[in-house]
Amino acid sequence: MDDVESPAKSQEAPQDVFGDESGAAVQYKTMKWWQGAIVMIAENVSLGILSLPAVVAKVGLIGGLIAIIGLGFFTTYSGYVLWQFRMKYPQCANMGDVGEVLLGPFGRELFGAAYVIYCIFSMASHLLTFIIAMNVLTDHGTCTIVFGVVGLIVFTILTIPRTLKNVSFLAIVSCLSILTAVLITIIALGISPRASYADMQATYNPTFPGAFNSIANAVFAYGGHVAWLSFVSELRHPEEFPKALITLQSVDITLYVIAAVTIYRYAGEDVASPALSSNSEIVRKVAWGIALPTIIIAGVIFAHVTAKYVYLRLFARTEYLHSRGFIATGSWIALGFASWLIAWIIAESIPNFSDLLGIVSALFASWFSYGIPAIMWFYLNKGQYFKSWQKACLFSVNAALLTIALIIMGVGLYASGYQMHIDTSGSSWSCTDTS
Repeated sequence: MDDVESPAKSQEAPQDVFGDESGAAVQYKTMKWWQGAIVMIAENVSLGILSLPAVVAKVGLIGGLIAIIGLGFFTTYSGYVLWQFRMKYPQCANMGDVGEVLLGPFGRELFGAAYVIYCIFSMASHLLTFIIAMNVLTDHGTCTIVFGVVGLIVFTILTIPRTLKNVSFLAIVSCLSILTAVLITIIALGISPRASYADMQATYNPTFPGAFNSIANAVFAYGGHVAWLSFVSELRHPEEFPKALITLQSVDITLYVIAAVTIYRYAGEDVASPALSSNSEIVRKVAWGIALPTIIIAGVIFAHVTAKYVYLRLFARTEYLHSRGFIATGSWIALGFASWLIAWIIAESIPNFSDLLGIVSALFASWFSYGIPAIMWFYLNKGQYFKSWQKACLFSVNAALLTIALIIMGVGLYASGYQMHIDTSGSSWSCTDTS
């Protein structure tokens, strides 16, 4: 019996889900770190930035800046923990895999379901914004539901590419698109301001649900963590992810602060959400037209990781994973269409932009961006929480992350539900103009 291998030796070390791709028809692990950074920027700096001026207008300059900058630093750290966990457990290509490591088969199904629901709600917010843009550009040229169907078709077609490297080329267009649209909005408002400098307020006194729903919108702006494991898994060198993370967070914190403060300064307390609608009719149309690529492409990124999760559940470690055949390709297209069909139904059912972002943030972004990374750290450092003063400090930081997640979820659900109850700015399944 002495020659029996120990359990540690008899088990193979966990490998990433894509395995050895040598000679494969479809290869996934092809992104360089800078391509990953561009995809992450395109995913994060999209709809979130359009809601931030309204956050400042609701809670004031002090509260708004504390929320935007503070959440930025917290999400940078939590993203780093996410990467540490992925490097320790390379089989984790999505949040469902994380759930399996933490809680076994039950955790895989629980985390996987939350992962898919969050991504589909995010897709719905992009589809809803596409509908708003089309109403603006065409002066409500037809029934709003028709624009939703057009969006459903366009988004589905652009979800066909199966690797993130191919999506990264679209992401470059997305980044340029949103930067240009926001810049045009700022310049136009600077030339023809709707509010004076004296109108700026350090603090406001909003209702508690209104204030917290605004903060939830800021949470959504940093809510890209849900897809980052997919990005790490398709990097050529996963150990380079921190470079992509720092690039992303440097860009988005800077842009979020500039856009939120300057648009609020010139648009005033009544700034629209999305912020592109705060200008005159002509400028508003130009800004929305230029923003269309980022509205579409950032939504496609969420659709891609959603379809990839289900696709991997179906075909991981089978011949179809790297195949271009009928079954593999047809299944991928069908998954993309099904995801967008569900997102379309949600977008037509919750027609207010801020309300949709608020409920998504409360339910899911709170955990994917704050709570789950904290739990990952506790899992990775079990039994070493107070081994040194550095560990003790990190214990406090992660305890704070977990507390933030619990507060955002509990209070955020109440606040967003209350706002949806009193909001009369949109009607479900209606031809009404949403611009």
